[in-house]
Amino acid sequence: MPFRSCSTSSTGGAIAKLFATEATFEIARQALQVHGGIGCTKELPVERYFRDARFMMIGGGTSEIMRFVIQGGVFP
Repeated sequence: MPFRSCSTSSTGGAIAKLFATEATFEIARQALQVHGGIGCTKELPVERYFRDARFMMIGGGTSEIMRFVIQGGVFP
């Protein structure tokens, strides 16, 4: 079976957003774990990275909405 690309650009965008935001959140979460309690304070930029990563998962459509868009584009 030949490779079938995404049918619309919105599906490709949803795939990219979902992958990028999930990866960003996981990296920020691990950085927060490495720094421990001091990572939650405003003394280190880790707190902002974690906050921004969480916001990126919500802004422009939540991860669940992106999964529905991907599902609709891949399995019409």
